[in-house]
Amino acid sequence: MERIYDMIVIGGGPAGYTAALYAARAGLDTVVLEKLSAGGQMALTSQIDNYPGFEEGIDGFELGEKMQAGAERFGVETELAEVQEVYLDSEIKRIVTDSGEFLGRTAVISTGANPRELGVEKEQQLVGRGVNYCAACDGMFYKDKVVAVIGGGNSAVADAMILSRIAKKVMIVHRRDALRATKVYHDALEKAENVEFVWDSVVSELLHEEKLTGIKIKNVKTGEESVLELDGVFVSVGRAPETELFKDVIEMDKAGYIIADESTKTNLPGVFAAGDVRTKALRQVVTAVSDGAMAAHYAEEYLAEISGKE
Repeated sequence: MERIYDMIVIGGGPAGYTAALYAARAGLDTVVLEKLSAGGQMALTSQIDNYPGFEEGIDGFELGEKMQAGAERFGVETELAEVQEVYLDSEIKRIVTDSGEFLGRTAVISTGANPRELGVEKEQQLVGRGVNYCAACDGMFYKDKVVAVIGGGNSAVADAMILSRIAKKVMIVHRRDALRATKVYHDALEKAENVEFVWDSVVSELLHEEKLTGIKIKNVKTGEESVLELDGVFVSVGRAPETELFKDVIEMDKAGYIIADESTKTNLPGVFAAGDVRTKALRQVVTAVSDGAMAAHYAEEYLAEISGKE
C-alpha cells in the first residue's frame, strides 16, 4: 500500500517547520518537502535580532537548522525535493516532486515570498554588504549612517520610518513625483527631520568597493544622472510570493498571495497557507511561526472531522 501522510508541508521555512512540529506532537504522520535547505528566506539573514529567545541574536541559517532539528526530534521527515505539480482538490492530496509522489490527507503551503529585486548589476553580490530588503531585520546595522529606501508604497514608507529612528539620514528614492503610500504615512514622514525625498528617480547603478558606497540615480523625466553617497540601500519595491505552482488551483489575490485568514484555511478543504505566502499585514519570522501553529491546529481539527464521517 502507498503511504498516506496525515500532513504534507510544502516549504521548510519557519512556518513549515512549526506546522510540522505541532502536527508531529499531535501524533500526525508528517513530511516536509523542501527544495534547498531549512529556513527559507530567513536562512539568508546573517543576524536575526527580533525573534524572541535569543538575547544575542542568531544567524538565520542556524535558526532554520534548529527548527528542522526540533521538528525531526518528534518524528517529522524531511525530503529534499522540488515540487513540480500539485493535486489538492480531493480528499487525498497528491504532490508530485522530482523525487517521486507524496500522498497526504492535509497539505500546508508554506513556500514563502521573495523580495522583488531592482534588477541592477551586482545586486545579488552586494546583499549583506550594503544591499538589504528588510528594514526591520537589518536596520540596526545602520545606526547613525546614511541610507536610501527605494520605493514609494506602504512597505517602503514603513521601512523609512523604522530607519529614520536609527540612521543619521534616510533618502526615499521613488520613480514618481508622489508616494503611493496611504496619507497617514505621509504625515509621519513629513515630521521626520532626517528624511529626504528624491522624486522621479530610479537606480541605474550600485557603486561599491568591497561594500556599497553609493548609488547612481537617473531622473526619469530629464534623463539626468547623479550620485548619492550611502552606507546602505533598502530595496522595497514589493514582494513576489512563491505561488506559481498553485495558480488556477487555489484562490489568490491580485498580487499572487494565497487568500487565507488567521486560521490559515484556504478555499480547499484540508489545505492551509502559512507564513509569507498568505494574505497578511506583517511578514516576519515570528508571524510565520504563529501561522504554522494555527495550520497544524486546524489540520488536526479537519482530520478529526473527516475521520468522524468515515
